[in-house]
Amino acid sequence: MMHQQGSLMPPLLGDVFCQCRSGVDPGGGGGHADDPSSASPSKPVTRQPMADDWHSDSGQSAHPCDICGGPEQEHRLKVLFQVLDVNGDGGICVNDLTIGLKKLGVHRTEHELMKIVKAGDKDLDGQLDFEEFVHYLRDHEKKLRLVFKSLDKKNDGRIDSQEIMQSLRDLGVNISEEQAEKILRSMDKNGTMTIDWNEWRDYHLLHPAGNIPEIILYWKHSTIFDVGESLMVPDEFTAEEKQTGMWWRHLVAGGGAGAVSRTCTAPLDRLKVLMQVHASKSNSMHIAGGFSQMIREGGVRSLWRGNGINVIKIAPESAIKFMAYEQIKRLIGSNQETLGIAERLVAGSLAGVIAQSSIYPMEVLKTRLALRKTGQYSGILDCAKHIFQREGVAAFYKGYVPNMLGIIPYAGIDLAVYETLKNSWLQRYATDSADPGVFVLLACGTTSSTCGQLSSYPLALVRTRMQAQATQEGGPQMSMTGLFRHIVRTEGATGLYRGLAPNFMKVIPSVSISYVVYEYLKITLGVQSK
Repeated sequence: MMHQQGSLMPPLLGDVFCQCRSGVDPGGGGGHADDPSSASPSKPVTRQPMADDWHSDSGQSAHPCDICGGPEQEHRLKVLFQVLDVNGDGGICVNDLTIGLKKLGVHRTEHELMKIVKAGDKDLDGQLDFEEFVHYLRDHEKKLRLVFKSLDKKNDGRIDSQEIMQSLRDLGVNISEEQAEKILRSMDKNGTMTIDWNEWRDYHLLHPAGNIPEIILYWKHSTIFDVGESLMVPDEFTAEEKQTGMWWRHLVAGGGAGAVSRTCTAPLDRLKVLMQVHASKSNSMHIAGGFSQMIREGGVRSLWRGNGINVIKIAPESAIKFMAYEQIKRLIGSNQETLGIAERLVAGSLAGVIAQSSIYPMEVLKTRLALRKTGQYSGILDCAKHIFQREGVAAFYKGYVPNMLGIIPYAGIDLAVYETLKNSWLQRYATDSADPGVFVLLACGTTSSTCGQLSSYPLALVRTRMQAQATQEGGPQMSMTGLFRHIVRTEGATGLYRGLAPNFMKVIPSVSISYVVYEYLKITLGVQSK
């Protein structure tokens, strides 16, 4: 969380963001910036002219602005951009950063500089234009302020060695006072053995942005929320969570929450499967009629057919996906604690493919058990035995292709929507903490899961019908593309969304139940939230 390498960020870099700060001596002699919260907005302080590279065209010295985001802040950003744009081509590449930062007395490794460019490069041209540069710095400063606030236990605008020790202790990492003081000395510019906001920002401003441990802790997604489909990109865990063993407690809590959530919403899930397979233009099936039909055929207990295998597969799928995700992160060459969204999508999708491939026969069993008639099978093993004897091993992988193809739109849309909502909330409302509160977290999880399911639903329906083809006597055994064409030709495009209503009806209760149970199991298992 704290970087100890490289030279200290000179004061002029801190002046990129004025934050209404009071007197600053850009020469770095004896001046020290006050805490931004105590600065007086009515007393702008005239600064001395900087080095030649930092002069404006008119030769006038810059003044801190009264309100952040004013024209003088924009001017300073332009000046800094010009200094770092060594070849003057209007873009900052890794080579420009290397040379430009050395001019400013800042030393970063090539890997760190590549991460900076990659984090801010929205148009993927390998360099940062002015707009991308400004967006990167402002976004990174927002994250730095959250970290500073979380470390400042006394809320006095300064961080001392005891606060560093306490913060790391809360995350399960014990360090000595001597080690804490060493961290302080690496950032303390005036020898007070405390770090104020300006010193913290000046030192870290052009370190590559990464997910803050507090954000990772509070914004778990796939671990907490279970909507019956395990296609979401796995959550990140902090280095401290991995070292202290909290990660497996999170996974166990998530698995238990998923089991309870799936059991509570199993009737809706079974109704969805029946509507996907049996509903058509000629055989209209409504929610109330579907429930009545199930109860008439097998009693109230029949509403939970297929739930047993659906719960059992949570443990192996979660474990395989997590292990595969961590291995893929290493294979793609990432030694970061967390990945960017694109890398997370790639690693998460591949991990999902591996996990789904491993447990896919259980998916087929779940569908067959949900569709079974009373007395057809005595249990899970009996169902597996019948399928193997009558249809062979290949039957356990029917619908495999559309299932795998559905991972990408589901995981991609879910991740993109959740990250967009999360970052929007953090930008607008996160001042003292990254904790969004239960309702914001539930709203974000519900929205992203709904969008993910909607995007991949036609593939999920085709997968279910392929899994169930052998149960329909005399029915055609069609391929994925053949089934798509058949559904569109006979039922229209709406035929691809049969069963969508009960599927969406279970999203909110699924998310809510899994969250409540997850929080309860976290306490039971001794999972630390901060």
